[in-house]
Amino acid sequence: MTVRTRFAPSPTGFMHVGNLRTALYAWLWAKKNDGVFMLRIEDTDQARFVEGAIETVYKTLRTVGLNWDEGPDVGGEYGPYVQSERKDMYLPYAQKLVEMGKAYYCFCTKEELEERRAKVEAEGGTFKYDKHCMNLSKEEVERRLAAGEPYVIRQNVPAEGTADFDDAIFGHISVNCSELDDMILIKADGMPTYNFANIIDDHTMGITHVLRGMEYLSSTPKYNLLYEAFGWEKPVYVHLTTIMRDATHKLSKRDGDATFEDLMNSGYLTEAVTNYLALVGWSPGNDREFFTLEELKEAFSLEGLSKSPAIFDNAKLRWMNAEYVRKMDGADYFKKALPWLEKAGVGEIARREGNEDILIRILQPRTEIFSDIAETVGFLAEMDENYDIELFTNKKSKTNPEICRDILADVVPQLKALPEWTETALHDFLIGYAEKKAMKNGTLLWPVRIAMSGKTVTPGGAIEIAALLGRDEAIRRLELGLEKLNNM
Repeated sequence: MTVRTRFAPSPTGFMHVGNLRTALYAWLWAKKNDGVFMLRIEDTDQARFVEGAIETVYKTLRTVGLNWDEGPDVGGEYGPYVQSERKDMYLPYAQKLVEMGKAYYCFCTKEELEERRAKVEAEGGTFKYDKHCMNLSKEEVERRLAAGEPYVIRQNVPAEGTADFDDAIFGHISVNCSELDDMILIKADGMPTYNFANIIDDHTMGITHVLRGMEYLSSTPKYNLLYEAFGWEKPVYVHLTTIMRDATHKLSKRDGDATFEDLMNSGYLTEAVTNYLALVGWSPGNDREFFTLEELKEAFSLEGLSKSPAIFDNAKLRWMNAEYVRKMDGADYFKKALPWLEKAGVGEIARREGNEDILIRILQPRTEIFSDIAETVGFLAEMDENYDIELFTNKKSKTNPEICRDILADVVPQLKALPEWTETALHDFLIGYAEKKAMKNGTLLWPVRIAMSGKTVTPGGAIEIAALLGRDEAIRRLELGLEKLNNM
């Protein structure tokens, strides 16, 4: 048997990390078993269709590397792969169920249903459809159909007995049929419901393993009744636990939780997000945390999936991303960092000869996510010149404003006279100056750094900052700092 899995998103919103994790697990299981991973777009809910959502699905999956073997844009023998393009195939299946007594036409209006619902709830009960239209005679049904009355087709769930199924994570599950509602299969607009189209498509497309969120766990007993009615083999069900923000709240875009696109726009690395997501609800059975996509394919197993809700730990994701950043080749790091340097107004500085190596050296070990860069290096583009002169006081460097004033008064003219303004020349002069004056390096470099940055914490020290800024801007800032100290 060839393993066939599918990712079947509805284009009703953005690509949430929970959706991506489902796609990842389905892809991993198919590829681990040399099977087929299929992309199917489930767009039966036209009222909630979001323009651009399908393109976002394509872009996200391709960015992560989850290429599909069959799908809307690549074709395959089981197409079409968009449900709205398969519309005409669903009604005959529903009509066959009607003929078998497993489904029936329902002509109840929205107002009638709301009235009956209100009555049941007023009496303290929980409303479910009361099979009112199942008792209509065949002649009555045909008359109303011929008259063009709006209708839906409902599943006829047995009043007694149980509906059972086995789940790869949760084991055997049995539900009393008396607790199940007669779900709608075909809507009044002729479109199938999500639930019905899902069943027909999974069967006719040969899906062997259904990996999906556990919100569908309660619907699966009704699905299986339909499989049994048709006499079809059931797929292996794998219901994935919910990803939570904390112990009591699900992840939600509405509550500000990030989508995959948000994470990418914040400067996370695709590889880090994919690696982390794989571990949110799955364990390799040991303490290993870092995997390439290819390594995940080899390690993945259904047995490693958790029964407990998984917490999406932003701090852990940030840590993992930082580990990935540190392992990057320097040139690759700089290429990824450059748009963020541009955003911070430091693009021109970054492109100056010699500055690329400096920026890689001082920024890469300190970068957790790339969006941090803008705040880290912003002072290079524009310094807050109203900084407090008390920043020149540093116990460790044994400096205060008076000491710093004297140092800058002596050093700035000599810096202006340097024949070369390179990192090496700056290093040789400043460190040589401190040695000549029998001064600790920190005592000399502290006032130089404060005057050029207006900050006590910077990536890189005085020498790197001076080299990055260039002679003119570095001297301008140093002279401004000296002026502030002279006027204190």
